Amino acid sequence: MQRNGPDRRALETPRAAGPAGVVFALLLAATIVLLRLGIPEGTDAAGAEGFTDSTRRDAVRAAPALIPFAGIFFLWFLGALRAHVGDVEDRFLATVLLGSGLVFTATLFGAAASATAVPAVAHPAGSAPSLTTWDFGRHFAYTLLMDYAMRMAAVFVSSMSVIGTRMGVLPRWLTAVGAVTALLLLFVSSHVPWAELVFPAWSLLLSVHILLVGGRRRRVTPA
Repeated sequence: MQRNGPDRRALETPRAAGPAGVVFALLLAATIVLLRLGIPEGTDAAGAEGFTDSTRRDAVRAAPALIPFAGIFFLWFLGALRAHVGDVEDRFLATVLLGSGLVFTATLFGAAASATAVPAVAHPAGSAPSLTTWDFGRHFAYTLLMDYAMRMAAVFVSSMSVIGTRMGVLPRWLTAVGAVTALLLLFVSSHVPWAELVFPAWSLLLSVHILLVGGRRRRVTPA
């Protein structure tokens, strides 16, 4: 009985990676869409005046509210991924995976805070922020999210793909998708709008794969 207990926990722990990854992917995708719609790229005065639209203000307020939950589920997803890899993980790659995931989470929080500052400076309530404030807040939020957070996400994806290849815990087609995703996040996301959505898409794909693999293991393993 004592020998079966740890084996059962070792099989059940990675199951958390699937649901946590799915929730994180959906929350991050929703956050990116809301930020793109609420703070469109552009530095002209018309863009700042358009912020008086209540729908845009609500989008900007909703996006930062989702970030803490996205960060929580991402950290759970990160821990469950390491459990999925198990004791055979490479220490160097595992350190890169963990470090890039933590930096990504911190940068994501910073982008949310800077996005929150845009509606906070509108006085009186509902009025458009000044062009200088609008331009600074927009540029700061997009730089943190598209340049820094997405590049850390590229490191996270690439390290996980290498771990999946070397340790045999991911199929080749999924590691190939991860390599393409990392290249897009590293070189394209900061220049092509909406390209950053490939990261939540990859997270969702990886989570679904882990859920399917876990389901097959539970059917094969006797009670």
